[in-house]
Amino acid sequence: MSSELTTTDEQAGPCPVVRTIEQIGSEWRLVVLHELQNGERRFNELKRATDASARTLSRVLDDLQEQGFVTRRLEEDAPIASYYRLTKKGESLCPVFDAIESWGEEWLANPDA
Repeated sequence: MSSELTTTDEQAGPCPVVRTIEQIGSEWRLVVLHELQNGERRFNELKRATDASARTLSRVLDDLQEQGFVTRRLEEDAPIASYYRLTKKGESLCPVFDAIESWGEEWLANPDA
């Protein structure tokens, strides 16, 4: 990669990979997105599955909602429950996670490969 950037390159900003990682790249976001691949989950189910504190999980879910990866559904029966699921945008990450998982199985299991 050349160390000289053209004016067009500088104006374009970070490449799509960097921008994507900025949106989904925190450890907790990845954990929650991966967990939601299995379908809609209640807040407390996500909390148990991820071992996140309630505060952390709430912040991460709010961030993911704001980015359009997750949607929230309230069920107002007693007790009130919040359910979360992936949006189409979030579901579109599933093949990416599968590819990363395959890469990890191949390269992390045998670092000398």
